[in-house]
Amino acid sequence: MTTAYDAVAGRLADAAGIDILLVGDTAAEVVLGYRSTVPVTLDEMLILTRSVSRVVERALVVGDLPFGAYEASKELAVTSASRLVKEGGADVVKLEGPRIEQVEAIVAAGMCVMGHLGLTPQSETALGGRKVQGRTAAAARSLLEKALALEQAGCFAVVFEAVPAVVAAQITERLRIPTIGIGAGGGCDGQVLVINDLLGMQAWAPRFVKRYADVEQRATEALAAAVADVRSGAAVT
Repeated sequence: MTTAYDAVAGRLADAAGIDILLVGDTAAEVVLGYRSTVPVTLDEMLILTRSVSRVVERALVVGDLPFGAYEASKELAVTSASRLVKEGGADVVKLEGPRIEQVEAIVAAGMCVMGHLGLTPQSETALGGRKVQGRTAAAARSLLEKALALEQAGCFAVVFEAVPAVVAAQITERLRIPTIGIGAGGGCDGQVLVINDLLGMQAWAPRFVKRYADVEQRATEALAAAVADVRSGAAVT
C-alpha cells in the first residue's frame, strides 16, 4: 500500500503492482503546502481522489476522510464518506481513531471502512506530538481494545502508525482482519508508505522509511540542465 495524490502517481503505482492506493490527507503537507493534515478540506480531498480513481485499473482506492468531516456525528460521517465514494470514485474510506459509531453507520450505509490507530496525525496535538503510541502495557492493551472494537464495528482493515513492532504484531495475531503498518514493524499483514518518502521526493523522511529512489535530486539536476540549455541557446523547441 502506498499513497497517491494525482493521476500520474496513481497510474505508476497501479502498474507497479501496488495493491492499495491511499489518497491520504497527508496530501495537505506534501502536495498542498499546509503545515499539518488538519487544514485540508473534504472538497480538496475529492479533487485528489477523483484524479487517482480515474486512472486506476486494479488497485483498491482508499479515500481518506479529513479532519472535521466525520467526528461530529454519524450523519456527517455517512454524508462525507458517501461523497468520497460517489463523487471521488473511492472504493472504500478511511478514518482515524476509535470512532465506533461512525464506522458502524458508514458500514450500515453500504460502504467499507479502513480504521487507523496509533499515531493519528489529525489529533497529534492531543497526543502530545508525533510520538510512538502504545509504549506501556496499559497503552498497548488500550490499542488492542480499540482495534477489536473497530473490527466488531465492521472495519475491513486497520492501519497501525508509529506503534512498537511487538505490540503491532501481537494485535495482528488477535484480529481476524488485515493490519497495515507504517512505522509499526514487520509483523503487520501489509505495509504503507507515503509515496513522496518512498521515492525520495523531499529532503526529510521518517527514520523508518526505506527510500527506493532519489527523485528530488534527479529532478533538480534535470531541471537545472534544462535551464542551462535554454540560457545557452542549446535548447530548441
